[in-house]
Amino acid sequence: MTTTHPTPASDPWAEIRPYQDDEVADVLARLAHDPELLDALTRYRLPRLSRFMPRLSRILASFAIRREVRDVTGVHDFQMRIASYMQRMIRTSTDTFRVEGLDSLAPDTAYLFIGNHRDISLDPAFVNYALYLAGRDTVRIAIGDNLLKKPYVNDLMRLNKSFIVPRSARGKRAMLAAYQNLSAYIRHSILEDNHSIWMAQREGRAKNGIDRTDPAIIKMLTMARRGRERGASIGEAIAELRLVPVSISYEYDPCDLQKARELHAMQTSGNYEKSEFEDISSIVAGITGHKGRVQLTFGTPLTAAFDDPDAAAAEIDRQVLAGYHLFPSHYLALEALGEAPELLDMSEVSDADRARFQLRLQEVPGELRHWWLTQYANPVLNKAGRCR
Repeated sequence: MTTTHPTPASDPWAEIRPYQDDEVADVLARLAHDPELLDALTRYRLPRLSRFMPRLSRILASFAIRREVRDVTGVHDFQMRIASYMQRMIRTSTDTFRVEGLDSLAPDTAYLFIGNHRDISLDPAFVNYALYLAGRDTVRIAIGDNLLKKPYVNDLMRLNKSFIVPRSARGKRAMLAAYQNLSAYIRHSILEDNHSIWMAQREGRAKNGIDRTDPAIIKMLTMARRGRERGASIGEAIAELRLVPVSISYEYDPCDLQKARELHAMQTSGNYEKSEFEDISSIVAGITGHKGRVQLTFGTPLTAAFDDPDAAAAEIDRQVLAGYHLFPSHYLALEALGEAPELLDMSEVSDADRARFQLRLQEVPGELRHWWLTQYANPVLNKAGRCR
């Protein structure tokens, strides 16, 4: 039996929205036979077998996928599988996970969570896990189409309630139309579906540890309201979307070395070329790597008082920085750089914290150490208004 999906006329967001329950079975069947996904899985889980017996390794990987999702019939079932993996990941790769501010937000109200961005998949995953623990519905996740070049990645992300942010549209007119459509979808999700959304405060991760909101994102978010209602103010559009700043703080970033390598390359040669599977490797490293302590802080909704994109971006920055938790790793990095000694607060830095920090630092190549340290030191400077 073939599933009939809505036409673009009845579903104007069919190409960008998350998958719906009636699409899940077909997508899972496609994933179980996707050669690139099977190869990617076997490279990480069965490296020797994939090298010497690739056909057999793909058969085993396909069987494992089909066995894992045999009882999955909808998006909720798929996310409950992810929740079990999140529990295991938090148990094995974090020391603590703390959540603040969520209890001040109405449980049955949709919000547009806009947060700082450090990890490709974990930032929204931790938001989702906090919502799950509180018995609330998970968010729809904004993800750039630059990360979805592989069809299986597109499928996996949209199964997990991700929707696509266009970054590769060619031409000003095409880009404007794409962002207008995206703005309308976000507004529809919040106001009509009553379904919360998570998106980053700017394009790409903050590889240097400096969290700043791009005002262009505020302009995009308010396009649909301003386009529909002539004379509507940006402040009114912001208020009805219920933008809530979110801060996520990692004691250690599993991708810190790769970020330092990219920062070093940009500084020395002005260019950095990603390898073919680098984004996938970053996702895997972020999930499996040790993160130490993690804190997630939810802010308060922006009001109509912020009536231009710059003012709204400044308020998001204020709340993100206020909610950002500084760990011993941040102060130890600033100390190692020898900068701003007056900002050092070593009251909670233990001998164990210092030993752990030094152990990680020793693994960083000499030419990358400045950039590695800067990632951790910049949040201290940023909170004090001292970032370059």
